[in-house]
Order: sequence, then structure tokens, then C-alpha cells
Amino acid sequence: MTNTPKYGFPKAERLKGGAADALFRDSKSGFSYPYRFVWKCRPMRPEDKAEVSVLVAVPKRNIKRAVGRNLLKRRTREAYRLAKHPLIEAAKQKGLHVDMGLIYSTKEIVDYKVVSRGVESVLAKISRGL
Repeated sequence: MTNTPKYGFPKAERLKGGAADALFRDSKSGFSYPYRFVWKCRPMRPEDKAEVSVLVAVPKRNIKRAVGRNLLKRRTREAYRLAKHPLIEAAKQKGLHVDMGLIYSTKEIVDYKVVSRGVESVLAKISRGL
């Protein structure tokens, strides 16, 4: 049986609640068009169900209509889902859990290609920073 990666985005990989608040308090940050990203890593605990947890945000200040915000969140989650494996492997090798937030930070709705390149760039930067 081959060890093919799973391309899902399960609930365990979604960052929410108090962990999201803690992420914005003490974390590292950066920018890769069209995203501002924040991330923090800690040693893996037994109660962690995934190596990486992600928060996707599209501020109402930048994109006024909910349809546009939902479109960009969907595109971001799709790009993350397809490009997440190198980051997960790096975190697994080092025994770390990574919490990260992707905040869309431009006022126009960009194509999926731009979103995908931005997410891949963010994931590469975080992988290098582990």
C-alpha cells in the first residue's frame, strides 16, 4: 500500500476559539501577497489531533460583500488543502504543532492562481521558520 497524502481539510485542522485568540497575542508574522500571516509553534501534545491548525480570515473592511469574502475564503482553503503537505511533514519531523492564521489583506478579489501562489509562499516561509 502506498503512502499517498490525504488532501482533505478536516475539522481538526481548523483553528477556532481560545487558540485563535492566543495566536494573535504572541506570534510571529509576515506578509506574502495577498496575505498577512501570523503563526506560532509549540511542542506537540497528546490532545492535538493535527500537526497544523489554520484560521482563514477575509476582513469586511477590505471586501464589503459577503459573496466576495466567502469566495476568497473558499479559494484560500482550497489552496491550503492542496499545498499543506510539506509543512505538515516538517512539523511532524520536528515534533511541533503549528497554529497559523491567513488574513487576506488586499481590497480586490484576485484569481485563484494568485491565491495559490500566496498560500504556497506563506507555507514555505513558515516551514523555513520552524
